[in-house]
Parts: sequence; structure tokens; C-alpha cells
Amino acid sequence: MMNRIRTLHILNGQAMYNFFKRTNFLEHELMIPFNEAMCYGKTCNDLFSNEFTEIRAKVHQVTLVQYSEHILKPLEPLFSKKFTHIALWFDADMFCQINILTLLAWLDQAEHTDTIDLNIVGDQFEPLSHFTFKAKGYSAIYKQVLIDKKMPEHIYPDPLKKGVELYLNYLNKDSDLMMYIHKNKDVPEEELMLALLEKFKHYGLGDTQYFEIIKSLRQEHQ
Repeated sequence: MMNRIRTLHILNGQAMYNFFKRTNFLEHELMIPFNEAMCYGKTCNDLFSNEFTEIRAKVHQVTLVQYSEHILKPLEPLFSKKFTHIALWFDADMFCQINILTLLAWLDQAEHTDTIDLNIVGDQFEPLSHFTFKAKGYSAIYKQVLIDKKMPEHIYPDPLKKGVELYLNYLNKDSDLMMYIHKNKDVPEEELMLALLEKFKHYGLGDTQYFEIIKSLRQEHQ
């Protein structure tokens, strides 16, 4: 008897998870949300370890318990390694691509050798493109990008490559985002944050990250 393929669908965060549930998309399939924002703040090489949890809880300004509840607990089916097939559902923006890279790096570290399906979706969660590949090599890419802040020579697929390019540049003083914040230094924080959400969709950052970036940039220039 053949082993039944067991698929685990990992979704870009709670909003997509709620939408898929509400619309019965992937009905009867096991879905879990990845609620991190890996493009923001420090990290370490040993993914989802105690050290990682401590670093990331500090980034999000939450307790270890809150971090575990919100981020790690939904990922328990992934950590159980009982799945032969992994399918990822994420947006094309930078925020999502760095989350994808983190998951691929973990799968590489966990020696997941089966192929992975990556579905890139649009604003309304409609599928835009699809890639199939293995996790091998992504742990090294994760280290280069998130720890050493260097651009790897080869990254597949293209949305991931583009996300990494944006990630390595977006907090530089001359990035389009930083120049825009700097240019609008008299605009109230709330108003500026809303403008950034609208204008810089390709970064995929949320209000929390934008507030932090605005605050730190304005403190620098005081």
C-alpha cells in the first residue's frame, strides 16, 4: 500500500488563514498561519530555538509566552514533521518573501527532502504564480541574507530574489522608503503611516513596523 501524501499548507499570517477558512478554500486540508515579520529586527541561525524565540520576542516587544502562543503554537504541525508535502501560500511582497525564506531555511535544517509547492497570491488572495522546488541550500541563503546581510549569487524563484533585494536595501538611508519618510518629516506619524501602507505595497510592511521606522528615523534627525 502506498503511503498517503499528507499536505500541510502554510499561509502568510492570520488574515489569509481567516479568509481561506471563511471562503472554504482548501476545505478539509490542514492549514496553519505563519505570523512572523522576519524582514524586521534581529534574528539568529538556529531557527525556532530558545535563542531565536528570545530575540524575536524582544523585536516584537512581547513576552516569551505571548510569542510562543502567537507564532510557535500554530506551527506545531510543521515541527511534528509528519507531513510528506508542504505547500506555501504567500504574497509577492518583501515581507512575505523573507518569511518564505525563513520557512525554507528551517525545512532545509530539518532535512525535509520532498518537493515544496510555493503559491504566490495577489491582493485578493487569488493565485498568481506557482513554483515547485526543494528546500536544499536555503539555510545557507537565509544566513547570508538575514545574518550577514549579503546578496547571494543565485536565488530561486524570482519573487524571492526580488524580496531579498528589497530587504537588503529598504532600511538604507537612500532607499525610496527612507527618502519618502525623510521628505515628509512634518507629516503626523499616523497620517504618514497610512500613506506608507498605500504607497509602498511592494514592501508589505504593517503599521507597527512603519511606526517603528518613522520613530527611529525622526529620533536620529532630532
